[in-house]
Amino acid sequence: MGNTKLRITDTTLRDGHQSLWATRMRTKDIIDIIETIDSVGYYSLEVWGGATFDVCLRFLRENPWERLRLIKSKAKHTPLQMLLRGQNIVGYKNYPDDVVDRFVQTAHENGIDIFRIFDALNDSRNLEAAIKSVKKHGAHAQGTLSYTISPVHTIKKYVSDAKEQVAMGIDSLCIKDMAGLLSPTMSTNLVTALKNEINIPIQIHCHATSGMADSAYLDGVRAGAGAVDCAISAMAGFSSQPPVETINAIFKETEFDVDLDLEALRKVNKYFTALAPQRAKGRGFEPIIDSEILVHQIPGGMISNFRSQLEQQGAIEKLPEALEEVTRVRKDLGYPPLVTPTSQIVGTQAVMNVITGERYKVVPQEVKNYVKGMYGRSPAPIDPKFIKQILGNEKPIDHRPADDLKPMLPTATKNVANPELIENEEDILSYCLFPEVSMEYFKWRAIAEDIKPKTPADIELEEFVKIPVAEKEATANAAISEGANQMLHQDDYAGMNAILDRASRMQLNELVIRKGDFNLSMRSGNGSASGHSISEPFVESAPSEVEEKSQELAKPEVKSTLEYKDTINAVMAGTFYLSAGADQAPFVEEGTEVKEGDPICILEAMKLFNEIEAPFDCKIVKILVDDATLMKKDQAIMAIEKL
Repeated sequence: MGNTKLRITDTTLRDGHQSLWATRMRTKDIIDIIETIDSVGYYSLEVWGGATFDVCLRFLRENPWERLRLIKSKAKHTPLQMLLRGQNIVGYKNYPDDVVDRFVQTAHENGIDIFRIFDALNDSRNLEAAIKSVKKHGAHAQGTLSYTISPVHTIKKYVSDAKEQVAMGIDSLCIKDMAGLLSPTMSTNLVTALKNEINIPIQIHCHATSGMADSAYLDGVRAGAGAVDCAISAMAGFSSQPPVETINAIFKETEFDVDLDLEALRKVNKYFTALAPQRAKGRGFEPIIDSEILVHQIPGGMISNFRSQLEQQGAIEKLPEALEEVTRVRKDLGYPPLVTPTSQIVGTQAVMNVITGERYKVVPQEVKNYVKGMYGRSPAPIDPKFIKQILGNEKPIDHRPADDLKPMLPTATKNVANPELIENEEDILSYCLFPEVSMEYFKWRAIAEDIKPKTPADIELEEFVKIPVAEKEATANAAISEGANQMLHQDDYAGMNAILDRASRMQLNELVIRKGDFNLSMRSGNGSASGHSISEPFVESAPSEVEEKSQELAKPEVKSTLEYKDTINAVMAGTFYLSAGADQAPFVEEGTEVKEGDPICILEAMKLFNEIEAPFDCKIVKILVDDATLMKKDQAIMAIEKL
């Protein structure tokens, strides 16, 4: 036994199942074992944040606030920890300071003791409000370095970023290696440099994807880190963290004392080993080690997202090309670390470049916002010529992005159609972060228990059980393309689980027709500001009369294109919208004359919203598809006449 205490944070209840089970752990799964986990002797338990908040509402139909309270009521000995995305909170865009502060306050009151606060760009301006709020409300503020490898991500740069966070008042610092890129040598050198410059505890968080995490932990701790992140072995490895049992055995032979209850660990591992077949459906066929990550540096969940996006576009054979393109896009964008939300921004642009056959022919609004500086300061300066290519005459901002956001809480629910569904302030916070998703949950919550529809997660479980055992491994990758495994690694919410979302929506639509209880929109938000989302109708064989009525309501009208000489076609598969948002005016109407480059519609694809521009001066003769129609690649959208 050593004489220097090494602290272990258990990530099983947040990052472990987010990385391996697509965040499908239910609250009951946690509560049934939390007291045993609490007795192990961990430094802290990461139980909240990341994608868990969104998934609770969207797929599990659970209240994330209630989950937190229940965990706190059972875990009486170990501090609870959450992952907070800085100004993004637990969402995918910047929120106003008043929402950040109230969220932190409410999370702390409900049980969070330690807030691990990160920004995808390591832009300290995006951490400022969250750190200030955590300190104000008396919790522990852990700063974060989002670790990546690039020409500009030097030890000197990381130390400079860390010192900025220390000046803001952080209590400890985490090296967050979301892709498993931290080598033992770099772990030693970075921790040593940090210890020489800052005087706060340092923690290391690694994913096991590349196989280097165990040795990175050992060398980093020997260099001065005082804590590491692990998961129980049944929930460890690959895109999760290293197994706690292994780390315990490694450090047992050193001067460091881990001092965990091994019998309690065995009970916890036995529990999750038994639970895994029910929760890891379609997600158990990944390799143990992915050495390719050392070449392309793309996290495992991001590769899964590439596969999904390319399969949806009928271009899976372009996966190797997409992996190469992401490296080029990342360079163009100033080498952002690949973590939420920049991983989606970089990855989706790369896929679009490959699918369209022309780099930046289609540029999602999120990419434009990134180049404009609305996500923060890029690690390396972006080439002015590239800025001009993406933004045209628009100029980037040079201030903190959140400075442009007005307070949200005073008017947050002003336009809510069913205010009676919002029960308390926690609901208001949920609504601020995920308005459409939260309202769907609130409506579901209000339905009487005897007629409550199944949750999307339960539908997913049932659908997988129907697949013959011999086909399950082959089906796993296909399931990804249908949205069954889109929230994997590195705190990513990589996609929507579209089939399951549609299935649940169909049940709710059926209730609308049967009971007239709610006026449900067929547009459900997916974390973007615009409020659009894929709303392809879910179709079952031998539909009932009620289902036929639901499908008739959702069925898009596709008009004939034979009589038109010139058309504008979909450059990719996606959902067609005439406006940039439900409250926005259409870009064009029939008879509108547009100039080359004018936006004419939105194609939502790969979780981003892409403005389609007029290829030349023309007149819109006929809009050939209805709003919110799911389009195939090359399908005609509008008939036009050249001017």
